Amino acid sequence: MRLFFTAVIASLLMPMASSAQTLERIKETGTLNLGFRTDAAPLSFLEDNSPQGYAPTVCFALAGKIGAQLGLTDLDVIFTPVSTEDRFEKIEQGDIDLLCGASTITLSRLDMVDFSIPTYVDGATVALKAGGPETLEGLAGHKIGVRSGTTTFQALENSLKSREISAEIIQFDDHPSGMAALDGDFITAYFADQSILMNMIMGKENVSDYTVLQELLTVEKHGLALPKGDRDFRLSVDKGLSELFSDGSMQKIFESKIPGAQMGFGLKAMFLLSPTLP
Repeated sequence: MRLFFTAVIASLLMPMASSAQTLERIKETGTLNLGFRTDAAPLSFLEDNSPQGYAPTVCFALAGKIGAQLGLTDLDVIFTPVSTEDRFEKIEQGDIDLLCGASTITLSRLDMVDFSIPTYVDGATVALKAGGPETLEGLAGHKIGVRSGTTTFQALENSLKSREISAEIIQFDDHPSGMAALDGDFITAYFADQSILMNMIMGKENVSDYTVLQELLTVEKHGLALPKGDRDFRLSVDKGLSELFSDGSMQKIFESKIPGAQMGFGLKAMFLLSPTLP
């Protein structure tokens, strides 16, 4: 199995025939096209010009399982960077076969794409400067930040509305910009997935200057997005993931790509509830 990464994928891939199912095209071309987020560390990010993190590593291991199912001994795996704005469109348009990033499974997204069985469980929460408000209600009247185009933004709006909390929401194009605004006291709090917030804070020299609230606004189940209605491909993906859960590979990937993290109840349940083989 060979791994490739390209920032401009369109010129390198053969057009996908609209009538061809994903597994048929993969077997015919010997190529699996994977999309990944470049800015959602530790789950999916770009480093040293290559895809890194929990989700891309899971997908690369999964590629070996899919190749074995198809009898392919030499499968080319091509990673393409995607954004929060175009990631599902690239699935719909056939630019990528599978989305390997921090993607929450939601009913609205299921109207556009299908998802694999859950591969990760996270939750939206908030990072603040040490000594700041200790509850969501304490943020009333403050400027608070969140990344645009995410389920966290929707959850934040809903939580503020349900609790009748008035705060000014500032939207950012990426997580580093949001954290920089928190660093500079332009905002009082920054909302994102707990794993993303912890990773950004642990990378700072002054870790003790920040805190992440334990309260979760949501419990978000992540999955690998894939073409809608392609039952055979989804079954192949779920079978491969189930094998990775069963043989211990998923836990090893978690431990190596998110070092020091402790599994919460949601993650432990996900590992226990993966589909039974065969």
